[in-house]
This record gives sequence, C-alpha cells and structure tokens, in this order.
Amino acid sequence: MTTDEILLGLGLILVLAVGAQVLAVRVGVPAIIVLLLVGFVAGAAIPVVDPDRLLGAAFQPLVSLAVAVILYDAGLGLDVHRLSGQPRRVVLRLIWLGVPLTWGAAGLVAAPLLGLSWGAAAVLGAVLVVSGPLVVAPLLGFVRPPERLQRILIWEGSLVDPVGATLGALVFAGVAAGARLGSGRGLLGFLADLGTGALGAAVGVAVLWFLLVRMALGEVLGTACQLAVVVGVAAGCDALRDDTGLVAAILLGIAVGNIPRFDVPDRRPFLETLVQLVLGVLFVSIAATVSPASLGPVVWPALGLIAALVVVVRPLVAFLSTLGAGLTRQERVFVGWMAPRGIVAAATASTFGAALAADGVRGAEKILPVTFLVIVVTVTLYGLTALPVARRIGLARPARTRPLLVGGNRWVVDLARVLRRAGLDVLVWAASQHERRRVRDAGLELASGDLLAAAAGGRARLEGITMVLLLTEEDDFNSLAALLLADGVEGSVYRVGQADPGVGVVAPFLEGEVLFAEGLTRDAVTRRHAAGDRIVLVPGDTVPPGSDVLFVLRASGELVPVTPSGAPDAAPGDGVLCLAAVPSPPGGRAVPRPRAIREERPTPAPE
Repeated sequence: MTTDEILLGLGLILVLAVGAQVLAVRVGVPAIIVLLLVGFVAGAAIPVVDPDRLLGAAFQPLVSLAVAVILYDAGLGLDVHRLSGQPRRVVLRLIWLGVPLTWGAAGLVAAPLLGLSWGAAAVLGAVLVVSGPLVVAPLLGFVRPPERLQRILIWEGSLVDPVGATLGALVFAGVAAGARLGSGRGLLGFLADLGTGALGAAVGVAVLWFLLVRMALGEVLGTACQLAVVVGVAAGCDALRDDTGLVAAILLGIAVGNIPRFDVPDRRPFLETLVQLVLGVLFVSIAATVSPASLGPVVWPALGLIAALVVVVRPLVAFLSTLGAGLTRQERVFVGWMAPRGIVAAATASTFGAALAADGVRGAEKILPVTFLVIVVTVTLYGLTALPVARRIGLARPARTRPLLVGGNRWVVDLARVLRRAGLDVLVWAASQHERRRVRDAGLELASGDLLAAAAGGRARLEGITMVLLLTEEDDFNSLAALLLADGVEGSVYRVGQADPGVGVVAPFLEGEVLFAEGLTRDAVTRRHAAGDRIVLVPGDTVPPGSDVLFVLRASGELVPVTPSGAPDAAPGDGVLCLAAVPSPPGGRAVPRPRAIREERPTPAPE
C-alpha cells in the first residue's frame, strides 16, 4: 500500500470507531454491536480499511498491547475489599468451575457442528470462555441490578479474561506444536504463565511505586507513566511467554487500584477516554479482517453452538457455581443469563486462528468468523433481553429517581418528607448531631457518616444514588462537594444557590448545576420556610398562585429540578413540588392533592 492509502485507512478506522460509538448512544444499543457491524461492512466495502494490509505483522502485537491497556484500566476499578463473603465465593466458583466446563462443552459441540479438527475445536473452546468487563459493565449499567449481583458479574468478567487468554495460549501452543496437551504439561505451563505474569506485575508495581508515590508525579504525567509501564511490562511478558502480558496487566491494575498509597482515583478521565478510543479501534479493526465469504459456511453451525452456550452451558455453570452460596433464586437465574463475549475473545481468535491456519490445522480458518458471530449474537441477545428478564424476575432497579439530600435544615427535612410521601426512596446526610437527630425524628433514612468521604475521595461510587442535592448552609462546602462528587454518582449533582453570590472562598468561582430559579437562593428558601411557607406537591396544572416551582416529578418517578437556565414543563400526570404558603384553617383553601401521585397534606417541619 502507498503512504496515502495507509494514512487514509488509519484515519477511516479512527473515524469509524468514534462514529460507531456515537451512533450507538443515539440509538440506545450496546456500542460493541455497532462497532462490529461497522467494521465488518467497512472491511468488505473499503479496500484501505484492512488492518493486515495497513500494519502487516505488527497488527497482532499491537492488538495484544491494546488489550493489555484495557485490562489494566479494568483492574484499577476492582476493589478487592468489596469482594468478600458470598460474592467472592461465587466469583471463584465461576472461574475454576466455569472455565473448564465452558471450554470442554464448547469444544465438544464445535467439532462436529463446524467440522473442526479436535485441535481447532479445543482452541475455539478456550477462546469462548472469556467474557469481559467492558461488555458486561454497560449491560449492567443499563439494567442496574442489585449491587451484590453487579459485583459478581463484573469481577467474573475481569478475571476470566486473563485466565481464558492464558488457557487459550496453552492450548494454542500444544496444537501448533502438533503435540498432545497432557495434563501434567498443561498444569506446569499454566503455572509458568501465571508466574511470568505475576512477576511482570510485581516489577510494574515497583516501578509505578517509585514514579507515583516517591516522585509524586501529577495526574497528567502520572497517567503517561502508567501507560508506559503497562505497555512495557505486557510487551516484556509476551516476549518471554505468549499472552502472559494480559495476566500481568490485570494483576498490575488490581494492585495499583487497591494499594492505598497509590491513591489512584476511581474516575480517570484521560485514561478512560484513551481506553474508549482503543476499544473502538480494536473492534472495528478486528471486524474488518472478517470477510463475508468466511461467514457464509459457518452461520448456521455457529448459531447451534451459540444456542448450546446460552441455553445449556451458562445456566449449568451458574447453577453449580451458586449452589449453596446464599444468592436468591432470582439472582441465580440472572447469573445464568449474562455471559456475552467481548474484546479479548476477538483478539485471541484473531491471533490464534490465523497462526493455526498458516500451520495447516484443519478448520482453524473458521475460528475468527465463528468467534465474530458468537460476539455479535451474544451481545445482541443479552443486550436486548437482560432488562426484560431482570424486570420479569424482579431484579431491575426502578427508573424512579433515588435522591441523596445533603443538609439538615428544616426546609431540607420538609423537602425530603414530601419526596418520600411521593414514593421516592430518599436518603439524607447531615453533618451536625442536632441536624442528624432532626432527620431521624422525621422518620427519614440517614446516610452513614463516611458515605460522602468515600465518594469524594474517588475510592467508591454512591451505589444506587441517581441524584445528589447539596443543600447545606455552607456555600463553599456545597460548591466543593459538587465538584468532587460529579463523577461518583450515576446521575446529576446539584447545589442550592449561594446566599450571597459574591461572597465565599470558592463558591463564587466554581461552576456547576445550581438549583431553583434565579433569586431563589439558600437564604431566600430558609427565610420563606421560617416565615411559614412549606414545600407541597400538587398536580402540574394546579400550581398555587404566588408559589415557586422547585421540581417536577414525572409520572414515571423521575425528579427534574428547576434551574436558573429554565424550568421543565409538567406533562399530564406529573406532579410539581412548590414552595408555597400553606392556607390556615378555618376558611383557608386547602392545596389540592395530585391525582397521579400519592401524597399527604403537608405538615410543619419538626423542630
């Protein structure tokens, strides 16, 4: 290829990778589906989009290093302290029991269905044991199952990738050498691969300790050093033993993410952006190497293999792995219905399939197209059915907003009580003892004292919280907390408008989502509430005259705040939370209750 063709091909792959992810967000489907389809179509229709022609022999090594970076980032997010008790037992069973069962079953089914040699079937079975956190996590984020179940599936996906890649490398080495893989040799080889990966991870930890802790490099240079160390360690391990770089990468990520002195935040914008970009480029590139001619002969046999994996193998693995583990019946069913394949399966299939085909192993040329179909079908199947299945068995979290109110002022407690009466699951955090007592006396759920500290420090996310309302009497605290918590919540973080817009150490100078209409500051709300105004919930078409709208509560349970930039429109069936004067009986006109939302007549806030 000419230089101009290479430049055009690389540029198109990058544009397609990003464009496919944008399209996936717009249409509301998992990004991996769009990436694979776009890459497949581009590889068939555009000659310059061919990674093998663009990069030649360097393509497969670059794929391995890119996957190592992805696994390192996944390892950073795995908190070993949160994997204990029942989740830990289930995850370990899913690995040591699920991997051999899936490998053996996939190989036994694939050989007769696809006409593969036993060697090629064994390699394909090893490739298909992997799942991947970057495929599982988006699906779980869409379903939002209970936290315990989410941890189990994320950990399984993260740990099974390096184990599956190592197993695949062992089987591939035995088949490529034309030797029968005996149990003793396989065990020794497996231990040698794990030892090489662990040694590489230890070296990486030592180097990063010196760079990040002793030298105290900043975020930008520190992130660059992490990337350099991960790539260097993965390359060195792969040079010693094939595919041990993946083991080193995941172990290095887990170590750096869990050793307190490293203090790596839970959210890493630059690294996450890079990983997202690398992920898109990898999927498009690998899909582009699959030709339409290679798919035709394997479509129907591959569907039979997929049916066996989805309907028989995964439910059996889940049943045995969760037996006596203390999970509910619904949780066990959902574990059995969540096993999509992802980037590591695609990368290893691309590497092993091409090499075995070059060695003349019968059926090896089918490994990549079959894996491609397994990825597309399983991600599509689980992506489209995970939420309906979770709803059917009662595991999907409701779409209703779950707000965390930070503050213990009387009007804040009044707001929390009204939201709870409307059916929302409200959590309140307050700093001082008398404010916490006021919250408890109102019968509200009080958040633990270390909740905000853990989230603000980047070491944890506010699980299940979909909105944070910062309503304390300290404007600077509200502003700083909004900045620190922005990436620790599934939804949005808002702060009440400061009492005096020009006063404060940081509040006047920090941007962020501010609550309520212009002029309705913290001080204004506090004054009006002390004068007798109360927060009431009314139907959207019966807002009391002279009141100020604070929130719109959709019929679905979504809470939408009013901000200085505008107020949301209330549709039929929606409720509106207003700051209004409460009529005084007798002779006073009662505020009407909404028809679509359960609500009680407002009462004065407790003293």
